[in-house]
Amino acid sequence: MDQLKHKKAIITGGSKGLGKATAIAFAKLGIDVAITGRNEARLNETVLELKTFGVNAFYEVFDVGNYDAVKKGIKNIISNLGTVDILVNNAGIAAFGTLNDMDATLWEDIIKTNVLGMYYVTKEVLPYMIDKNEGDIINVSSTAGLTGNASTSAYSASKFAVIGLSQSLMKEVRKNNIRVNTLTPSTIATDMALNLGITDGNTDTVLQPEDFAQFIVSGLQLPRRAMMANGSIWSTNP
Repeated sequence: MDQLKHKKAIITGGSKGLGKATAIAFAKLGIDVAITGRNEARLNETVLELKTFGVNAFYEVFDVGNYDAVKKGIKNIISNLGTVDILVNNAGIAAFGTLNDMDATLWEDIIKTNVLGMYYVTKEVLPYMIDKNEGDIINVSSTAGLTGNASTSAYSASKFAVIGLSQSLMKEVRKNNIRVNTLTPSTIATDMALNLGITDGNTDTVLQPEDFAQFIVSGLQLPRRAMMANGSIWSTNP
């Protein structure tokens, strides 16, 4: 369990849902955590909670879809952390509607946040991992990135793209001792899923954010010689 203590992690979209649950799981293991997001009040509240575990925790406010803001934010994070060992690309948005009915601007925003945002952040973090010849990058896709459904064209397209980006990157940086994990969870009881009416959040039948966080930790705890290249987590109840 101590193999992760004192590691340095960046989690995008870290103030709620999957990101917050992962940040808490990391802090419990002694990992210093930087979280990012757009809501400063919520970020600050989460950081205060993380610090109760005795780790260095702080936040940077930026939109992952804004490359200039990402460059500035990641530079500040590295200055504070000193280095980075783990990157969790979790930030994402979703909206559903038929291809014809969904506003083009919303369609573009989903792609910009879910795909370009992941690309921007990874591009800024990756050189530090290459320099130290070690790192872990966890990219959060979805089962919607494995199978498209009616009214999910924008979200599915973005999550399919995440898988393609991640698998290509994995093959590029294995030689640098960098593990790239592509995760495709099914429905989890996050605020986003609840607000979209995808799930009722029943704790007996629906995956919870802390389940996903435990899944991420299990992958990180593998020996360095081993990598979970792709992984899915589902509820045991249909």
